[in-house]
Amino acid sequence: MSGENGPILLVGCGKMGGAMLAGWREAGRAVVVVEPRGASAVPGAESLVAAVAAPEALPAGLAPAAVVLAVKPQEAATVLPAYARFAGSGVFLSIMAGKTVAGLAAMLGGAPRIVRAMPNTPAAVRRGVTVACPGPGVTAAERALCDALLGAVGSVAWVDDEGLIDPVTAVSGGGPAYVFLLAEVLEQAAIAEGIPADLARLLARETVAGSGALLAASTEDAGQLRRNVTSPGGTTAEALKVLMADGAWPDLMKTAIAAATRRSRDLAG
Repeated sequence: MSGENGPILLVGCGKMGGAMLAGWREAGRAVVVVEPRGASAVPGAESLVAAVAAPEALPAGLAPAAVVLAVKPQEAATVLPAYARFAGSGVFLSIMAGKTVAGLAAMLGGAPRIVRAMPNTPAAVRRGVTVACPGPGVTAAERALCDALLGAVGSVAWVDDEGLIDPVTAVSGGGPAYVFLLAEVLEQAAIAEGIPADLARLLARETVAGSGALLAASTEDAGQLRRNVTSPGGTTAEALKVLMADGAWPDLMKTAIAAATRRSRDLAG
């Protein structure tokens, strides 16, 4: 198990790490997982090269092709130094919010090759979207490997400006939560109008899911799709008049994205 032919080492198997792990296993990749909660918290642990609770328990001589850092950003300073020994083996792929390439390198020591990326939770159904940025020294082969790992759970885009990862985190990293909030408030509004709770939930969930599918399949932009649904003087136009009055909803979303972007930068420490 060495170098570019080695397994993937996944550090942390929470919701995002677990979603990515499932995609890699479907692709037939050899994976080793470190998860403090133990092997019972790792989906499909019995099919892995190893699932251990601490880096000290990793197989002797392990030389991973990539070390994927999927721990909480607040835990990075404590967790990362134990993986510095793998810097000579392969690339580090970080999916931690806020943590910069320079900050990660300082925690790992030496001159590790790092790719910083931000996926999102639709990765669990292979519909995620990830934006990645290569740090200094990352080779073409290492970038291709990271692209394949991220591509196993959805679409991948690359940027050279690391500063863009923070607003990306705000838009797509947190984006599913904003969409789920829309479904949540649609359901509540439907109930308030007298629709039975089970039907309200069905309407809200299927409307959001179906609209997303239509958006994905359409060549028209979101604004045009909105206009297609909005008949002049109709019921939808009346609702949008409220939501868009004086830029209410659009401005609120811009403010929310700006706040999330600032928080991502704050997490850099």
